Amino acid sequence: MSNPSPAERYAAFRAGRRAPLLEEFRSGLQFDLDEFQRASCSALEEGRSVLVAAPTGAGKTIVAEFAVFLAMREKRAKVFYTTPMKALSNQKFQEFVDVYGASDVGLLTGDTNVNSGARIVVMTTEVLRNMLYADSDLLADLAYVVLDEVHFLADRFRGAVWEEVIIHLPQSVRMVSLSATVSNAEEFGDWLQAVRGDTDVIVSEERPVPLEQHVLVRTKMIDLFDSSGSAATNRVNPELVEAAAYGGRSLQSRSRAGRRGRDRGGYHRPPPGESRMPREALVEMLDGKNLLPAIFFIFSRVGCDQAVRQVLRSGIRLTDARERDVIRGIVEERARDMPDDDLAVLGYWEWLDGLERGVAAHHAGLLPAFKEIVEELFQKKLVKVVFATETLALGINMPARTVVLEKLEKFNGEARVPVTPGEYTQLTGRAGRRGIDVEGHSVIQWQEGLDPQAVASLASRRSYPLNSSFRPTYNMAVNLVEQFGRQRAREILESSFAQFQADRAVVDLARTVRKQEESLAGYAEAMHCHLGDFAEYSAIRRALTDLEKQGARAESQSHAARQNRQRELARLRDRLRAHPCHGCPEREHHARWAERWWRLTRESDALHQQIRARTGAVARIFDRVSDVLIGLGYLVRDDHGRLEASADGRMLRRIYGERDLLAAEALRRGLWNDLDAPGLAAMACAMVFEPRREESHAVERRMPRGGFPAALEATGLLWSELDDLERDHKLPGSSPLASGLSLPMHQWARGGRLRDVLSEADMAAGDFVRWTKQTIDLLDQLSVVAPAPVGPTARLAIDAIRRGIVAYSAVA
Repeated sequence: MSNPSPAERYAAFRAGRRAPLLEEFRSGLQFDLDEFQRASCSALEEGRSVLVAAPTGAGKTIVAEFAVFLAMREKRAKVFYTTPMKALSNQKFQEFVDVYGASDVGLLTGDTNVNSGARIVVMTTEVLRNMLYADSDLLADLAYVVLDEVHFLADRFRGAVWEEVIIHLPQSVRMVSLSATVSNAEEFGDWLQAVRGDTDVIVSEERPVPLEQHVLVRTKMIDLFDSSGSAATNRVNPELVEAAAYGGRSLQSRSRAGRRGRDRGGYHRPPPGESRMPREALVEMLDGKNLLPAIFFIFSRVGCDQAVRQVLRSGIRLTDARERDVIRGIVEERARDMPDDDLAVLGYWEWLDGLERGVAAHHAGLLPAFKEIVEELFQKKLVKVVFATETLALGINMPARTVVLEKLEKFNGEARVPVTPGEYTQLTGRAGRRGIDVEGHSVIQWQEGLDPQAVASLASRRSYPLNSSFRPTYNMAVNLVEQFGRQRAREILESSFAQFQADRAVVDLARTVRKQEESLAGYAEAMHCHLGDFAEYSAIRRALTDLEKQGARAESQSHAARQNRQRELARLRDRLRAHPCHGCPEREHHARWAERWWRLTRESDALHQQIRARTGAVARIFDRVSDVLIGLGYLVRDDHGRLEASADGRMLRRIYGERDLLAAEALRRGLWNDLDAPGLAAMACAMVFEPRREESHAVERRMPRGGFPAALEATGLLWSELDDLERDHKLPGSSPLASGLSLPMHQWARGGRLRDVLSEADMAAGDFVRWTKQTIDLLDQLSVVAPAPVGPTARLAIDAIRRGIVAYSAVA
């Protein structure tokens, strides 16, 4: 009997046939499950993996929580919950501790290791990838893995990690993949089915809290869709179309202004600067309409901070005396360990004033500890208005009643580009709090040139496509070759989502080949002969049979040719009779299995040929990366000619990051041996730091003293050498080292004051903390893999820079 389809399972749910453990789980919830949640949980209980694609706030994490519930019902079973960000990992860790207790829950985020042997372990996706390559003992008894925000697979810098995890997880592990509503969820699900086996794809496009979408035209909030239409029908409100045509002027103001002149097209255009409501007035309007709390998305950190100052200057106060007391108590408790000097540098008192009045900013430049406080106060409904960059939309649990978009374009580092449908969905997904609001609201501020139809199309499209960003790295290549050999590594890469999208047939072919190889191993075992190599004996028999068949068709051959064939037949018969297996009493039994083995080998070879013909860029890049590693000696051939990792290659296996090969080669050449702890911290910072585009061409004016300048120059020359080598192998190369933050990092490692370090860095505190955390990640790897003196120095460097504002928060 075939497995029921998702639609049939939905029907079963409606008919009331539910799984017993799911019913037990549901009985502990304060709300009933939606159909997509029930279908997903039922699939898990029946032993299948699931891909769940649903809008932000729809309740996808319930499915993950059910996987945890199932694991805790199974003897010794473990579950790993992975997230793309440390902030999310910390949030989920605390949630699970509240439910299951501290003894059963662990946390691994690279710089945090809490109870790693627990049955429930929350971690970043990179940590799980590293564990798989290291064949960690912690993988024992692993039953479930949750991949939260799996659409990060499309991320240009980190997306490959998700594919590596999906490919390398043991087949016995059931996966719970949680995604935003991507437009090609079915294609992604097909790939999961191909590489993971039985996987249900469950897509829900229904928001749990309906979204009312508006455009703010001057002082009037106009619905985006007309009363008889919706996002599904894409029918724009005629009033909005008319308002846009007249430059945002209301009918009344157009009537009054009619006698004062019209433009050439007959429409009266508003004077410059009069088309938008001031932020403080909009906040008061939303407050009056009971549409707070609200998140204003502004695609600029500076813009967020300016917006807070602008609103506060107006005298707005959105909190009462009791709320202000609670806010001050929470903030003072969280900040009690921070020295007054640091608080002054961080603008603490102005920030606290804004919080007490219910207004805050949220962006990557904010100190992580401060961001956590803003998130907590917003969740507790104490902060009413947050001005945020789009990073807030990426997973953090901060739903609002209303989301305001001041513009529908943003700067992407190179140019101003329109907001994509996927970004729009993520941003407006914050509007509407489940269990609190009956509806959420999005407000787009009208500006000159805004096309209502374009906005409607943006709001009604089914999010964005999920495209692979998978690209083999040096670390990945040496890990794959060491574990599987070069040929098997290529086949693994042929199973990647990148290759699947490039040519879906290759994945099916590679999977067939793997199955055939399993069968070939079984046939080889069945034809095994204790007297000798039966494959060799069988090859002689096949050659003899083929030659005899040729003889039957060789009447037209010359006399000399027939004589040569007879001599070859005689030679093969002599070899056959002389072979040890010829005298085996089970010879014909072995021969039948050998014939199957040869037939399947022929088919497998033909499939390999098809794969080679269809192999795309992924495998070609892997070959080029492998050739670089062979040339440098990180991959060597053993006595049988097979590739394996050298001692240096085994070091490279444990270095992760954009500059994995550069770091390994610098260690091998001893370029950093003379650096002290501050100097090594400065060097690690130069390895990870990526200046903003406007800073990338700045002249490097000052550098740390001591051994750093010489080490930096030697490392820069090495980078140039490797860059040339990569380009010779048709690889893209990498950007030069950026030492712009090295002096501030050196000063910080030497105990410098926060005020002086941030002044020298000309950088927001949150950015400095983020780069310091990444520096610590690299130093931590060096402390493990690098020989003395670099390894011990790296540990000293970590201790030197993990202090003050860097140590105030566990997240970055």
